[in-house]
Amino acid sequence: MKQAIRAHLISGGQYHDIDYARASLLTLLAEHPEVRATTASDYAALDDLARAQFLVTYTCNVTPAPGEVAALRAFLERGGRWLALHGTNSILAQNEKGRWYAPRDDTGFMALLGSQFAAHPPIAPYTVSVVKPDDPLTEGVGDFVVEGGDELYYMRLFGEVDVLMDAPAQGAARGFVERDWPEGERHPVLYRKKVGAGEIVYFTLGHRRGHYDMEPLIDYYPEVEKGAWEIAPYMEILRRGLRWAKGEL
Repeated sequence: MKQAIRAHLISGGQYHDIDYARASLLTLLAEHPEVRATTASDYAALDDLARAQFLVTYTCNVTPAPGEVAALRAFLERGGRWLALHGTNSILAQNEKGRWYAPRDDTGFMALLGSQFAAHPPIAPYTVSVVKPDDPLTEGVGDFVVEGGDELYYMRLFGEVDVLMDAPAQGAARGFVERDWPEGERHPVLYRKKVGAGEIVYFTLGHRRGHYDMEPLIDYYPEVEKGAWEIAPYMEILRRGLRWAKGEL
């Protein structure tokens, strides 16, 4: 008899429409009737993680404690798969001048993920290029333009990652401490990283922000940023990511 596949979804944090992302991801998971998912807003539900075969995260300013990092590493080393989305690698703070910066992580979390968000240029359309067209996650997708208010992540990388898709720098990251980035430098958009018997797939796209998602900084954010959720290539790769997480790809 076929057994259920256990998944754990972590969705929480700031400056994004977390409710939209959570509902969308649960809807996508519901396309797989054999998947039974637990949910949380942070990394504290270690029992749920221990029972899971795969993990999905969509967060911003949510980081695990050192003991929770150890549990994540153990989950991966035993063969777990982790689909990490958008702001999972983001820690955001503001200095005395109001500029955003990414504090250094000393828990080992970002090193485990393989990257940490540092800044992004002003939101504008940009082209994502396929680096490895033969990978099951990207095969047949082709290059595409990201519109609708998504962010191009400028990131610090830790160790080796297998980049599947990338994009060129789009100019200065205005409003960030790490403002200047070399013109033409390419930044990962989709990558794999092996950890023991398990693996991480990180997909930086998926920004979403509604009118009330910048509280307490701003009571009402004037523009809804729909991000890549509105374009077919993003949704196709997201669906493939869930099939990969189940062990089908």
